[in-house]
Amino acid sequence: MDCNRCDEEAIMHAAYSGAHLCTDHFRESVEKRVRRRVRRDDLVPHGVTPEDPLTWVIGLSGGKDSVVLTEILHETFAEDPRIELVGLTIHEGIEGYRDKSLEACVELTDELGIHHEVVSYEEEFGVRMDDVVEDDPENMAACAYCGVFRRDLLSNYADELEADLLLTGHNLDDEAQTAMMNFLEGDVEQMAKHFDASLGPLSERDEQDEFVPRAKPLRDVPEKEVALYAHVNDLPAHITECPHSSEAYRGEIQQLLYGLEENHPGTRHSILSGYEELANIMSDEFSGDDGANLQDCAECGSTTTREVCRKCSLLESLV
Repeated sequence: MDCNRCDEEAIMHAAYSGAHLCTDHFRESVEKRVRRRVRRDDLVPHGVTPEDPLTWVIGLSGGKDSVVLTEILHETFAEDPRIELVGLTIHEGIEGYRDKSLEACVELTDELGIHHEVVSYEEEFGVRMDDVVEDDPENMAACAYCGVFRRDLLSNYADELEADLLLTGHNLDDEAQTAMMNFLEGDVEQMAKHFDASLGPLSERDEQDEFVPRAKPLRDVPEKEVALYAHVNDLPAHITECPHSSEAYRGEIQQLLYGLEENHPGTRHSILSGYEELANIMSDEFSGDDGANLQDCAECGSTTTREVCRKCSLLESLV
């Protein structure tokens, strides 16, 4: 099958749009969607100057999503003195997994000339995920521990690096799954929080001075297209599932969406589009409420809604 835009052989078919694209036009399509999302989410505010540039910290795991996001953002802003990119890698302490993905991060950032920071659970918290999984004092899935620790480090180091924005490589599949989970749980307040935390344009979000704002410029691109982009660009991505990954509910939603997308192409796009509109409405609905009672954690001083933050309570259980 030939590309719809030229006479070259197509390397992919997007069932949701009907497009057949060759290598060059496929690359162009992915990059266009990421750059369009940057514009739509107002990630580069008017008035930003080279004299007072923005620092964008990218959560760089070494997997396909964060590597592709870093590559495209570098290509977009390499000659723009208003934007400085920093890669931030979290080493969880998973033998045979994170070491290889860290190598990918180092290779990429060296090649692109991007400043790269590496922090670890062991150095920061005195724990390794391999040991956490073995002990499991709270009888939880590994992802439940890891998610708390990872969010804490991303947030704290984004703040330490004086970031104006924290960017993560969540793709369309990731965000459609999260949307479905919030729909099925009927959690409208979480939808509002989601909009203000990372989905809404920066100019439309409720201000959250306590946290570095987040953004997900890759969220219009399906997971398989992210993987294909990494492949055709020969990017140093470590494409392997975490050996401790066990998010059972998300896995069920993932399989449900696979089936819906196969039978009804475009389902993921429709779910996320409708979800973003509802999240915007919910954000307006909850705007002006007193909201959560934020305070400093008694143990570490981080912002939390409880006397002792979730990270500290988990670490205490591991002692």
